[in-house]
Amino acid sequence: MASNPVSDSSQPTWTAEKNKLFENALAVYDERTPDRWQRIANAVGGKTSVKEVKEHYEILQHDINLIESDKVPLPRYKPSEDKLSNQHMSSKHFNL
Repeated sequence: MASNPVSDSSQPTWTAEKNKLFENALAVYDERTPDRWQRIANAVGGKTSVKEVKEHYEILQHDINLIESDKVPLPRYKPSEDKLSNQHMSSKHFNL
């Protein structure tokens, strides 16, 4: 595994669509699947190589390790308007 794959500027940028195809393929083709990396590359499509898929997987593993070791803070989301609206409606309902 690369020492810091996240900062590797030689990595091509993956679109959100390509990344979703990658994630779905990972769910379908587990470690026991013959030719796993080739199948994932085929599922991602385009000119995606097995090498590119493996490198992207290493980046994903690195990111997951950082998150699980609490080295990446979880984002603090603001409540959406819908949630605020629903909370307001609920409180009205209970204050009859």
